[in-house]
Amino acid sequence: MAAAAGPLLRLRRLCRVLLFLSQFYILSGGGSLNLEHSQPLAQAIKDPGPTRTFTVVPRAAESTEIPPYMMKCPSNGLCSRLPADCIDCATNFSCVYGKPVTFDCTVKPSVTCVDQDFKSQKSFIINMTCRFCWQLPETDYECSNSTSCMTVSCPRQRYTANCTVRDHIHCLGNRTFPKMLYCNWTGGYKWSTALALSITLGGFGADRFYLGQWREGLGKLFSFGGLGIWTLIDVLLIGVGYVGPADGSLYI
Repeated sequence: MAAAAGPLLRLRRLCRVLLFLSQFYILSGGGSLNLEHSQPLAQAIKDPGPTRTFTVVPRAAESTEIPPYMMKCPSNGLCSRLPADCIDCATNFSCVYGKPVTFDCTVKPSVTCVDQDFKSQKSFIINMTCRFCWQLPETDYECSNSTSCMTVSCPRQRYTANCTVRDHIHCLGNRTFPKMLYCNWTGGYKWSTALALSITLGGFGADRFYLGQWREGLGKLFSFGGLGIWTLIDVLLIGVGYVGPADGSLYI
């Protein structure tokens, strides 16, 4: 038993000596070096320095939309025959009215055209007559029709129409403009048919019924054409075109 206790005592003494030496090493400054080295490391961990932020800007998508004027612009056609919506011209409003004039023009983006030699070009010259769009002949523009005005009236009625210049016509100013026009529309009534009914069956009011004037037609029917007087008067009025359709339209 005493023999086993001897090594155990020596081991305890060795542990005490090692503990004493380690405490002496720490107190003598050996651990301060490690502390000094550890403080900057800890500071570096706590203070990572200024951070940099990167903003990712999405790339703009390329536009693939077709301009609306491209629907009117033929590809690889003559530049001088392009519609006015397909070109930009340097117009001169000080030209003399009714005189020939030339303007420098360029095609709009995405428009391709050629010259007389079938060579692609972007700039060219257009020859035209110096006048505003509203001064063009009636054959050079199209106007809206009105079915609410009376064509058979005295004085003859007018209406305000919106007119648009045809594509191949070049002029100065706005290509869409208002214009006062005479009422000129038809509902499908024939003058010859109305006159024939007035001569043959006018005593029964057939001509008035045909023209849509049913009140006058009933009056003629029950009065036997006004004893023939009303019938003769209607023949004259329809013959000269004074009596027309009830909707105010013109005869065919």
